[in-house]
Amino acid sequence: MFKSLVLTGCLLSSLITSAYAAQTTYVVGSGGTYRPFEYENSQKQLEGFDIDIIKAIAKAENFDIKLVNTPWEGIFATLNSGDRDIIISGITITDKRKAMVDFSAPYFPAEQSIVVPADSKVNSVAALKGLKVGVVNSSTGDIVVSDALGKNSTDIKRFDNTPLMLQELAEDGIGAAVGDVGVVKYYIKSHPEKALKLVPDSKFERQYFGIAVAKDNTELLGKINAGLKKIVADGTYAKIYETWFDKNVPTLPAQ
Repeated sequence: MFKSLVLTGCLLSSLITSAYAAQTTYVVGSGGTYRPFEYENSQKQLEGFDIDIIKAIAKAENFDIKLVNTPWEGIFATLNSGDRDIIISGITITDKRKAMVDFSAPYFPAEQSIVVPADSKVNSVAALKGLKVGVVNSSTGDIVVSDALGKNSTDIKRFDNTPLMLQELAEDGIGAAVGDVGVVKYYIKSHPEKALKLVPDSKFERQYFGIAVAKDNTELLGKINAGLKKIVADGTYAKIYETWFDKNVPTLPAQ
């Protein structure tokens, strides 16, 4: 009986040890300059919507991750060199990028949106005529607004980034702005005193963010997609989305 118990204990110990040993750690690259998706906190640790999503996926699929702040310039090359296993950094899925890396199923809709004061009557891009409109230079919003108002219109004010543009809107320097929907939603949530609202328009092409891995890394891509599917199904995705944005949780394309 004693020998049997010892053998059973040894077997269980061996199984547990093997299970821990089999748990893989993947190095995740993410930029730290795109709030609220990924940014460094005061302790130089990465946090944000993207960070919460990849942590939740890793937990769902029982693998470990090591987060590394990775500059945007050259981030894709880190996959091919093997320095990173995964990159999640507000990356829009495009055909050009698909030639370099493999993408997960979409995890965030990344279209542009109009933002105006809460009492504004603006309900479309066409209704922006006659207003001073802020756009991020060379963005999709810049292209659409330029088409509507004229590329050289003096009513268009171009900014280097969305936060600067939104601050100008809050200070009444412009009458409307067009920017990345995620950044805009986070700004509105973080500054309720500014009394701003979103106005969608079908003229803005719907794009999506994806999580990238090296070409043909089908095993890892399968884990990421399986984990994403699980966190959407069990409500984890919705909780993360509401934490960073609002209760209008998007329906993602079928995987």
